[in-house]
Amino acid sequence: MASKFAQALFAMLLIASMVALGTANKDWQQRNYTGWGFNHGPYHLNKTEGPNKIIVGGSKNWHYGFNYADWSLKNASFYVHDTLVFKYDPPSNTTPPHSVYMLPNLWSFIHCDLSQAKMVGSPTQGGGNGFEFVLKSSRPYYFACGEHNGTHCKDGMMRFFVFPKLRGWHY
Repeated sequence: MASKFAQALFAMLLIASMVALGTANKDWQQRNYTGWGFNHGPYHLNKTEGPNKIIVGGSKNWHYGFNYADWSLKNASFYVHDTLVFKYDPPSNTTPPHSVYMLPNLWSFIHCDLSQAKMVGSPTQGGGNGFEFVLKSSRPYYFACGEHNGTHCKDGMMRFFVFPKLRGWHY
């Protein structure tokens, strides 16, 4: 009973943190306080020129051992209609396979449970220019590598989430 309560409490705290991070004012260090209800001056937060293409992991691409949760937090904000580009080497004798799964919910994300997940990128789709995934709505998206029965997700940190904002909205 206490364990289920602790898991529910943890899930609620994680969701609250996701919402807080998704709406945070990233420009406070530059004394740009326009996102706090004061839309004066030349700055407008959360305003980008249109859909962006974002390479998952930046120059590190999608591979085992890189902290993608940290990467997603440092590279927020993500917006509806932005495109995530997943790049990874196709499997070979020296390169283990990678894939990309979209997990259905927070519980699956926390536990790396791929049983209800949907493959959005096969082991061969990440080569070359990679494959693209468009963030079509403002909702949480949970991604993970599904190879080796979730080991890459659990032990290799190959999982992250994004909660895209509506472009032009000021929270």
